[in-house]
Amino acid sequence: MRVVVVGAGVSGLSCARLLLQDGHDVAIVSGDPLDRTTSYLAAAVWFPTAAGPADAVARWSATTYDILSAEARALVPGVVMRESLVLYRDARDPARPEPAWAAAVGEVREADPDELPPGYARGLRFAVPLVEMPDYLPHLHEQVLAAGASRVMRRVARLHDVLDLAPDVIVNAAGMGAGALVHDDTVYPVRGQIVRVTNPGLTLSVRDEQHPGGRAYVHPRSADCILGGTLDVGSWSTEPDPAETAAILRRCTDIAPGLAGAEVIDTVVGLRPGRPEVRVELVEDSMEVPVVHNYGHGGSGITIGWGCAREVAALVAEVAGD
Repeated sequence: MRVVVVGAGVSGLSCARLLLQDGHDVAIVSGDPLDRTTSYLAAAVWFPTAAGPADAVARWSATTYDILSAEARALVPGVVMRESLVLYRDARDPARPEPAWAAAVGEVREADPDELPPGYARGLRFAVPLVEMPDYLPHLHEQVLAAGASRVMRRVARLHDVLDLAPDVIVNAAGMGAGALVHDDTVYPVRGQIVRVTNPGLTLSVRDEQHPGGRAYVHPRSADCILGGTLDVGSWSTEPDPAETAAILRRCTDIAPGLAGAEVIDTVVGLRPGRPEVRVELVEDSMEVPVVHNYGHGGSGITIGWGCAREVAALVAEVAGD
């Protein structure tokens, strides 16, 4: 079938690659170059954040973990397995279950006391995929073009604007713009500010989701470190806040003292597409052709992306009668 995918971030490109593998004719429509997408700016470490429903996120996360870890083994550009540490200020409560994400990542162990920074009673050690988007996103884009997809640079105000491309099915994977295309007013921005600094030699990804100063994470990459960050629900501002930059540096140095003195390279802001629940759904009666929706991933785009894309491909196959 002829499938038009609206959106060229990681969600749209993942859908396109799987649809091409299933033998469909795919056109990708987007008004932005790759380096202007929210995906390109993302810290992009596998870790479920600000997305629901919980059961579906767990399923999509596990699928994505398996695909990205396989890509890391295959040396796909930008994908590595990163040793990680999640920190807790309170000691382990035997009555409290392990976090839901732990089931997907293989071995999880208690951190040794000498692996914890000052002020922390407990930590969990494990390995997860880290994706350097400036390398991975262009690679994925090249893959889908090499497999036969066409690329249409066009801004669309509604999904009807792509009907001239003669689709049999439309996939709505337009990220922050996806809700406006179909008048879904449950979509909201989740502003994320991150700071990029020089890497002083760190190799361990560290996070504290409950830091008193706000969420804190440190993700070492090949040439820098990504420090974060914020989850500002409802904020449309894409201007970096210097006070927030300073706060991010302080709390990230708390969890990774080796950052002290690291040079700030830049500060960037992206708007994640939030929604009360991620929408992966086939709708067959709203337009002249069926539409498969794939949006509202919140802060979990890289974490659930491939799992959602696999369900999109299955829904398109359903339309095709496969």
